[in-house]
Amino acid sequence: MKIGILGGGLMGKALAEHLLNQKCELSIYNRSIEKIADLSSQGARICGTANEAVEQSEIVILLLSDADAIATVLDSVEPNAFIDKLFIQMGTIAPKQSQHIETQLSSAGAAYLECPVLGSLPEARSGKLILMAAGMEDNYRQALPLLKIIGETPRYIGATGRGAAVKLAMNQLISGLTVTFSLSLALIEEYQIDVEQFMQIVRESALYAPTFDKKLDRMRNRNFSEPNFPTKHLAKDTQLFLEVGEQLRLDTTALQGVSRLLDKTISMGLDNTDYSAIYAAISPDRK
Repeated sequence: MKIGILGGGLMGKALAEHLLNQKCELSIYNRSIEKIADLSSQGARICGTANEAVEQSEIVILLLSDADAIATVLDSVEPNAFIDKLFIQMGTIAPKQSQHIETQLSSAGAAYLECPVLGSLPEARSGKLILMAAGMEDNYRQALPLLKIIGETPRYIGATGRGAAVKLAMNQLISGLTVTFSLSLALIEEYQIDVEQFMQIVRESALYAPTFDKKLDRMRNRNFSEPNFPTKHLAKDTQLFLEVGEQLRLDTTALQGVSRLLDKTISMGLDNTDYSAIYAAISPDRK
């Protein structure tokens, strides 16, 4: 397989490293080439344009920040480059946005599969991402050998839009769980209760989620550097869920509060830190 990646951010670069370790032939494009230049020494073809990356590939992975970024990059590709290529969209976008991209690519002679992923940099580098594929089954079957390299058990969700919906649902859980745990932890710390004793109770209960332990040290030490998933991206995904929820007439009152807390976190200059930084917005540092 000749694979292309459009988007060399945190996740795009981590996935590229994994595919190169698996001896895949890889071309990669990123608007800021300096961020992916070191992949050249690992065997990647660093492309100066998205068009070059698409031309060199049979399967093209889209790992861009949002639907607008996808549109901008795809608009820069020459029409003939799309023909007979399979595009796999792995970012977090709305179901209708995914369906629109599919329509555009189909009209250009390309095949399309949405396959958003759940997991962060360690999972991307180890091939253990959770994959939620949706679209035409023939396209899923064509992509399956590659998907199994990226994640051990790819899941086929159904028609285009359903994978995007599952991804939004999962990221809503990320923001909701992080906020509720932050609030409980802040109360425990304010009353100077032994945090480990509190955590033992949580772990023994039906309320426990592994993400609590993953973020606990970051919150207690207020160390939000070197993020696997930055606050600004979770804020974007939360806002996207709110927009979709409004279209579906869901009551998103609780999530609106979460979104405001994420905006507050960003206003504190923590946009590029780990999303556990929302703890800093909930609990002021009294040192």
